[in-house]
Amino acid sequence: MGKYVTAAEAVKVVKSGDRVYVQAASAAPSILTKALTDRASELKNVEICHLHTEGEAPYANPELAESFHVNSFFIGANVRHTLLAGNGSYTPVFLSELPLLFRNKVVPLDVVFIHVSPPDNHGYCSLGISVEATLAAIENAKIVVAQVNPRMPRTFGDGILHVSEINYLVEVDMPIPTHGKGGISPEEEKIGDLVASLIEDRSTLQMGIGSIPNAVLEKLKNHKDLGLHTEMFSDGVIDLIERNVINCNYKGVERGRTLATFLVGSQRLYDFVDNNPFIEMKESSYVNDTAIIRQNPKMVAINSAIEVDLTGQVCADSIGSRMYSGVGGQMDFIRGASLSEGGKAIIALPSITKKGESRIVPFLKRGAGVVTTRAHVHYVITENGIANLYGKTLKQRAAEMIKIAHPDHQEQIDKEYFDYFKTI
Repeated sequence: MGKYVTAAEAVKVVKSGDRVYVQAASAAPSILTKALTDRASELKNVEICHLHTEGEAPYANPELAESFHVNSFFIGANVRHTLLAGNGSYTPVFLSELPLLFRNKVVPLDVVFIHVSPPDNHGYCSLGISVEATLAAIENAKIVVAQVNPRMPRTFGDGILHVSEINYLVEVDMPIPTHGKGGISPEEEKIGDLVASLIEDRSTLQMGIGSIPNAVLEKLKNHKDLGLHTEMFSDGVIDLIERNVINCNYKGVERGRTLATFLVGSQRLYDFVDNNPFIEMKESSYVNDTAIIRQNPKMVAINSAIEVDLTGQVCADSIGSRMYSGVGGQMDFIRGASLSEGGKAIIALPSITKKGESRIVPFLKRGAGVVTTRAHVHYVITENGIANLYGKTLKQRAAEMIKIAHPDHQEQIDKEYFDYFKTI
């Protein structure tokens, strides 16, 4: 078998009992995972592990449980059902530490599936829009199989590898999965205003994808000299970069460059980052390293949550005992921002769910996971205001949090919380 092969030929390297790592987010190599799924009848007990991936995940079909088991380091919607169905597991891990699981052989790998740009004149490919833990996977897997796509953007940073590091290449020509920009609700717009009010000129930002980050970015058009050091970003930053609002001139790390470890967005985003030296894509062990993050003065970390209790405990990976997403990089950036000179650690969320249930709660649901502890959080923001918890006692925190809960729930939250402490 030569180096350039068909997908069906390439996935023959996977044997029963192997562990396969799949590149994350919109770079998920769907042609390879589909070809592997087509071999289900020939395989037993193959573990497929990855962070969140966009697009379909056919190997996650519970009917293929004897062939494939999904191990999620961050649970995406396309594999969330596997935990209940029994053909999937979740491994909690900070995004900053995931590469170490591979390098230290805690999670040894047999095969890695990646998605790259075609080799240039010197034989170098790019991992494009997702580096995260893929470099560590490549270094430590026995076999590397690449889906080679001319539509994968070429990005600068860590994600450059020579074709000699790849065992098999499968040529494809297909669009990169896109993620549309959703609308912003009136509540989210209020949250955007409140978060933006805390962001000073010359701050460095970390934020993800979604309506709240977009709402914040919309409010920053009159800011000056902002930086971007974030595990991921989407379309919302492009206008600010083009307006010179985000220029990264006052960062403490990679000054003059935006830093990220993966991207998800529209075709406009992928076109923007292609061959753009302003964008540096680096491994998550660097981007999400607290010691690196804290070197940026006025580092502002903006993250969200499923629910937050009155003491400031943040549940961001489960709904009660039902796993929903993952630890990701929230703690990496919350801590890094807290230690930054002039930094701010922010949790921003609507005060109620779409069903009208309060997301500010007296106590976390039974089985809920604490992703960010009460000692790490500085600010919690809803559409109803800003709760500054830093240096506050538990009683003072409760008072702050009740103020930002939805008015319909404030009295009940207050009563339930304080009635409990009267009985112990």
